[in-house]
Amino acid sequence: MTTQTVIFFGAHPDDETILTGGTLALLAQRGFRVVVVCATRGEGGEVGEPPVTDNRHQLGVIRETELRCACQALGVDEVIFLPYQDPVIGPGEELYAFEHDLDTLLAQVQDILMRYQPLLVLSHGSDGEYGHPAHRLLHQVTLQTVQSAPSSPLLYSVAAQVPGIEDRLWNQSDPAHLAIDITSWAEIKLAAATCHLSQHALFKRRRKLTSIRDALRLVEGFYRHWPPPDTAPNDVFAALMLEAGAWRPDHTGATQREIHD
Repeated sequence: MTTQTVIFFGAHPDDETILTGGTLALLAQRGFRVVVVCATRGEGGEVGEPPVTDNRHQLGVIRETELRCACQALGVDEVIFLPYQDPVIGPGEELYAFEHDLDTLLAQVQDILMRYQPLLVLSHGSDGEYGHPAHRLLHQVTLQTVQSAPSSPLLYSVAAQVPGIEDRLWNQSDPAHLAIDITSWAEIKLAAATCHLSQHALFKRRRKLTSIRDALRLVEGFYRHWPPPDTAPNDVFAALMLEAGAWRPDHTGATQREIHD
């Protein structure tokens, strides 16, 4: 039986872990070949507290190493970096997309899809989670490329909104078709998050936490963008997730459980 491939397209190191680490670990355990594609090396991010380096020019190398460590913990088979540089955060914590030529970026993503012929593609949501322009860019490019791919892979976005849970990362435009409690894979997700040492202070500060374990999101939500979604997608990914304990969220209304962030 041919091993099926899953590809996650992310903008920065740590996106793979924070947004969907539990599910990537689940897929790896189920025998899928998991590939993580990262557009940048996170050169514009934080250097940590205490700093992981006193030379910002080394941050990209360090964060690449952190991502490879995290992917090894998650069971990822291959890591690919695209040749883009993450811009430094601007005044007032303004965020930017990386500089790119759109046609070139589309061709790079298309080449990866042609080479790996994935069954499933995961990427950022419509809103870029917390509105990050690079996340929104990757969502748009991935969607456009998947729609024209001869192999017609499934495309789900991560951090889809799950009713009953408040989280600043949810994409409000993407009501989750599937949600899963990844507690069974929490130790793996923690090991991956621990690898991203340069980002630990950020993880804890945004949610006023004292430990990386407390920063783990234990519910991961997914919205199907391709093929065009219906109310209850019935595909290979949905079947696997439901078998693993996922549920189809009811978006008609629910009592909210808060995750302060």
